[in-house]
Amino acid sequence: MGELISRITIDPNICNGRPTIRGKRITVQTSLEFLAAGDSNEDILYQFPSLEPEDIKACLEFGSNL
Repeated sequence: MGELISRITIDPNICNGRPTIRGKRITVQTSLEFLAAGDSNEDILYQFPSLEPEDIKACLEFGSNL
């Protein structure tokens, strides 16, 4: 669990302190919204090529812990 969650970073200087994926300007919220809209993991990875499959898993885990 800790390894996946470590992919989520919170930095007040990036995206106004919202949780992001590995310090990139891609928020956890964005990833979860894509999933909620019915997009697949593959769709998200296509839209954001700098992401890895584990990043999406980390977003889901982060969201489930809230």
